[in-house]
Amino acid sequence: MPRAAQPTNPSTGPSKSSRKETALDAIGSVWTRPQRPRRDQPTLSRDQIVAEAVALLDTDGIEALSMRKLGTRLNAGATSLYTHVSNKDELIELVVDEVYGEIRVPRPESGTEWRAAAVECGHNVRAAILRHPWIASVLGEVGMAHLGPNMMRLTEDTLELFESGGFTPPRAEVALKTIWAYVIGTAATEAAWLTMLARSGQEEQEWAERVAAISEQAMEPYPRLRQLYAEQGAGAADQTRRSNFDVGLDVILDGLEAQRGA
Repeated sequence: MPRAAQPTNPSTGPSKSSRKETALDAIGSVWTRPQRPRRDQPTLSRDQIVAEAVALLDTDGIEALSMRKLGTRLNAGATSLYTHVSNKDELIELVVDEVYGEIRVPRPESGTEWRAAAVECGHNVRAAILRHPWIASVLGEVGMAHLGPNMMRLTEDTLELFESGGFTPPRAEVALKTIWAYVIGTAATEAAWLTMLARSGQEEQEWAERVAAISEQAMEPYPRLRQLYAEQGAGAADQTRRSNFDVGLDVILDGLEAQRGA
């Protein structure tokens, strides 16, 4: 005879472990969901999926990303992809952390070199974003990005950079968040601009020269804008963007210098 089912005790409710798993599932992040166990050796690895997704995004942009299209490029069905990611949102978390993995934080040899290291780090972040301009449109959607392993490494290394320069741990955190906000905000704006140019099929300098007369006419009633435009228009467009970034970063670092050791 089959064994009788054991009665449950409704007063106890779900176990603590099951409640924890349910709470983590509700967050909806690849970093909080345990990887699914596999009964056999998968034909694709997570690294392969992420690498191909980044390649797809770099060539075709964020609008082209879909699980079906990615599966086609990998010569695999969607089922193989879903072994590693539950949905497109989780895939985006993975590709964003993959880009963060390209960023290196310099280790200053002495406490006096912290500022030069911070400048280099800022440029490394900007360069990574401009290499992958599609990232500008998804950063605001990656709510648990700080749990990605590459992002955690970046955070740890940047905190170490500032602490080596004489910042207390709380001040190092302020410095990190301030630098990160400036660099991400500025570079994401640049990336969005370059994406628009790519869609139009125009080069940046070509576009700037074509709209120069229209811009000058629109700024006629605004002397300060005219002066700024005339000064910036003298150089190449990409050099102007780089110069503006450097000036802003120096201003941020001047402010952080005053906080060092406070």
